[in-house]
Amino acid sequence: MSIEKMKKEELELLSNKDITNLLLTEKGKMNTADIFHDIIRLLELPETTFSSKIGDFYTSLTTDKRFVMLEDGCWDLRSRHTSDKVLIKTDDEEEDLDEIKEEPEEEEKEIVEDDYDSSDDDGEYEDTDDGLKDLVVLDEDELEEQE
Repeated sequence: MSIEKMKKEELELLSNKDITNLLLTEKGKMNTADIFHDIIRLLELPETTFSSKIGDFYTSLTTDKRFVMLEDGCWDLRSRHTSDKVLIKTDDEEEDLDEIKEEPEEEEKEIVEDDYDSSDDDGEYEDTDDGLKDLVVLDEDELEEQE
């Protein structure tokens, strides 16, 4: 059944997004204002509704996964469009890539080994930080005794 032939009472049971879905199914892609004007006309709402509710209507369309906004600013059903996009490189991008390739490679930096002698290491850790000299380490038993 055509949306134009539906009774006002039937349309009032539908949300604006559901009416939009029906309109786009029948008419094809449309801009936001035309869709909302059609909804106002079909529901016999006052024209003041347009200016007071158009923002909310637009927001509801952007959050509904059934709809997609096309490059020309019109809405259409997402099911009619694929999301397969082909990236086409422009001449400017290709020149940028060539410039990147032509840059000289970084020279290898000389690795300087420090004078650390592992034979001096006896496996013990020496704390040279005097800020921790008053630190006391307690095991679990000593901690329970203090409580």
